[in-house]
Amino acid sequence: MQAARVAMATDRDERSSQTVHALMALRNMLLAGEIAAGERISELSMVDRLGVSRTPVRSALARLEAEGFLEAIPSGGYAVKSFTERDAFEAIEIRGVLEGLCARLAAERGVTEAKLAPLRDSLAAIDAIIGSAANTPVEDYFPKYVELNASYHERLVALAESPIIERQLAMATALPFASASGFVMAQSTMHNPLNTIIVAQDQHRCIVEAIAAREGQRAESLTREHARVALRNLRFALKHQNSMALVRGGGLIQQRTSPDKTKKTV
Repeated sequence: MQAARVAMATDRDERSSQTVHALMALRNMLLAGEIAAGERISELSMVDRLGVSRTPVRSALARLEAEGFLEAIPSGGYAVKSFTERDAFEAIEIRGVLEGLCARLAAERGVTEAKLAPLRDSLAAIDAIIGSAANTPVEDYFPKYVELNASYHERLVALAESPIIERQLAMATALPFASASGFVMAQSTMHNPLNTIIVAQDQHRCIVEAIAAREGQRAESLTREHARVALRNLRFALKHQNSMALVRGGGLIQQRTSPDKTKKTV
C-alpha cells in the first residue's frame, strides 16, 4: 500500500512538473514572437513540439487562456489573441490604479521605517546608477535599472500587505506589457534615456516620502501618475519599431498601421 501511494505521488509530481514545463515553454514562445498573434494552436501539434503528453499541454493551454493570451475556437483548439493599442493603454492604467491603492493603504495604515527600508534601498541603488550613467554606455547600465525598477514596484505593492490586491495585480500584469517594467527597455532607445530615469526616480522618492508621512491620497495620486511614464514609453515604442522589438510580448500588440495577418495553424 505504501509503495502504491509513493508511486501515485511520484506520478502526480511528474505530471505537475510537465505542466509547468509546458506552460513556461508556451508562454516564452508567445512572448518571443515564435507564435504570432492570430495563429492557431492545436493540442497535438504542441505535444509534438514540446515533447510532453497531452494532459500537461491541455492544462497549459487552459492556463494561458485564463491569463488572456489565448482564446478558445468553437471548432477546437486556440488562437493567439492580439491586443489593440487601446488594450495596452488600459492595462497600464489598471496597474496604476491597483498600485496606487497599495500605496494609499500602506500610508493610511502606517508603515514602520524598518518596512520602508527595502524601498529606500531600491532608491539608493537607482541613485547609484544615475550617478555613474553619464560616463557609462546605455547598454551597460540599463538592464540593471530595469531589474531595480521591478524590485521597487514589488516592494511598494508588498507594503499594503494585501494578498487580495496582490492577486488582482498579478492577473492585471499577466500580460507583460502591463507590468511596471513592460516598456522600460523601450526607454533605452530614446535620445536621452537618463532623463526619463531621473524623472521616474523623483516620483519613486516622492511616493516613499508620502507613505512615510501617512499621506494616503497623495501617495495614491503620485503612484497613478508614475504609471503614466509607462504610457509615455508605450507611445514612443509604437512610433519606433526598434523600440517595440525590445518589449517582451510587444508583437501581440496590433498597431493601427499594421496589415492584418492571415491566420494559420501551428
